[in-house]
Amino acid sequence: MSRNINDTINNIKEEIKQIVGNQPLYIAFSGGMDSTVVALLAREALPNEQITLVNVCFGAYSYSKAIEAVLLLSKELKLKLNFISSNNEQEIIMYHGPNCNQCTREVKIRKVKEFAHNGIIASGANMSDSWGKTGIKFMDGIYSPLINLNKNEIKEILNFYNFTIPKIGENSIREGCKFKHLLKMAVNSQYHSRSAVIANEVLIDILDFYDIKREIANVKIIGPLSQNIALINIRPLPENYIINEVVYNLEKEKSIDKIDVVDRPLKLKILANPGIYNNEESRHWILNGRLAPEFAMPLTAEWKKSSNQKLWTFSVYGYEKL
Repeated sequence: MSRNINDTINNIKEEIKQIVGNQPLYIAFSGGMDSTVVALLAREALPNEQITLVNVCFGAYSYSKAIEAVLLLSKELKLKLNFISSNNEQEIIMYHGPNCNQCTREVKIRKVKEFAHNGIIASGANMSDSWGKTGIKFMDGIYSPLINLNKNEIKEILNFYNFTIPKIGENSIREGCKFKHLLKMAVNSQYHSRSAVIANEVLIDILDFYDIKREIANVKIIGPLSQNIALINIRPLPENYIINEVVYNLEKEKSIDKIDVVDRPLKLKILANPGIYNNEESRHWILNGRLAPEFAMPLTAEWKKSSNQKLWTFSVYGYEKL
């Protein structure tokens, strides 16, 4: 049972007034539930002209539907919106393997801080994030008003305001950019990165065309650096003719070498940086916190220590259907 939602809302609004005061407030705005709830609370605590929504746009790595959602939400919220381009910095990080946390800290937040040099930045960090688990509400000019809330409580606040967020359709719980579906080093942007960009945009377009309701919908790109294997993840699986259409369109993309559908449990074969390989907690989080929530079927893993010094995180180089 969550705490009284009215008290929670009022307490956060009072805190926003105290912490922000008369300073400009820049909200790192993705258009997702967390940052939207921050914006809803902030606009009740502060004058609208004091608030600016800042979206870090990752170019081709951002879903087109996500950009449309950000534009629509800013109008509904009646708040100023600024876009900042940042796909090059993202590519530099992902060259060394999947690393969403570093991308958030060193690209997204840093770009917003550069833009908001004269004010306070608000993030949507909460108890579901690794950052949120630190419990640090205000640090280095970054304020996280939802830091002590879980996803259910944040959803309650959204429902309290009777506010609807447009969905991309990739995940019913947490959505993001297309780059997170590349589960290996992005060494070649025209090969490795492109495969994740094209495959995931194609998938969402086809499922939307047929109005397919889903909990999960993505294409994971795995394999050795010399081969891009596209794993189609949809839960629940639609009818075969729709899957066949997705496969047909992905086969046209030259950056994709092999296509398979996740229709049973998988064992992923994962190369890991020695620091991750030797840390059981890190391996557990990558499998159960990072990968499993975005796969349509249960996962196990076979880990192998990498000798590639350029791999800073992990790389899924193969798989086995169980």
